[in-house]
Amino acid sequence: MSMKHPVVAVTGSSGAGTSTVKLAFEHMFLREGVTPCVIEGDSFHRFDRAQMRARLEEARARGGYLSHFSAEANHFDRIEATFRQYGEDGSGQRRRYLHSEEEAAVFNQEPGTFTPWEDIPPNTDILFYEGLHGAVVNGTVNAARYADLKIGVVPIVNLEWIQKIHRDTAQRGYSAEAVTETILGRMPDYIKYILPQFSRTDINFQRVPTVDTSNPFIARDIPSPDESFVVIRFRDPKAFDVDFPYLLSMLHDSFISRRNTMVVPGGKMGLAMEVILAPILDNMIERSRRLREL
Repeated sequence: MSMKHPVVAVTGSSGAGTSTVKLAFEHMFLREGVTPCVIEGDSFHRFDRAQMRARLEEARARGGYLSHFSAEANHFDRIEATFRQYGEDGSGQRRRYLHSEEEAAVFNQEPGTFTPWEDIPPNTDILFYEGLHGAVVNGTVNAARYADLKIGVVPIVNLEWIQKIHRDTAQRGYSAEAVTETILGRMPDYIKYILPQFSRTDINFQRVPTVDTSNPFIARDIPSPDESFVVIRFRDPKAFDVDFPYLLSMLHDSFISRRNTMVVPGGKMGLAMEVILAPILDNMIERSRRLREL
């Protein structure tokens, strides 16, 4: 962990909704004049799209499965090294994974490929990671210990599956059968590599629908924010001076369900993130700038 060069890691599985947290941080960065170094978790995949497809076919031929959740498909050591190096002196390297034709065209590359590794720009205020493995611990690798603020985005699993099925069929052209096969095949890796991270995160945002999601594979639409609650769990409220009475006054119709847990209406999820995270971000940035000036 580093007070001079802070690292924020937002982690959640594919389709979980980490982009909502990313958008909240973008608003805060813009409003507070913060210059972030943004790191995409997909950039630490070990294989590009074509290579991953070939490796998956090889695994299937052996009666197994390979997923983007696993250690075999990712550079966990580089995630740890990036967090550690940035925390030490604000430097490091990053690259991008080009998901779409539009992204790839900017770099004159094929979609599903990586840009070359490049140095992180100098004089950034904070490293912001968003992806699958922001709090990963595996063998000798412990990326979690180098993140100053770890945030988990964890909808209940049926909702997560509904979101993934709808996103991958509507935006990425996969069939519902193919997405279902992916969900089933990667379940062991989900349990081994993804779930344990949410015991290490400082704050978890878990969306819980108030409509029937008992069979996610036949759901015709994604429950709307107004058809949900968001359960927000603080691992140690004192660590970030969480002021529950203030939060309750700012987030109407919210309530405390446990000593370290509050519940807010789903439609207020974005607002809740900004109300909760803005003071934490301000303190981190103010402290880091003061230390760098010294």
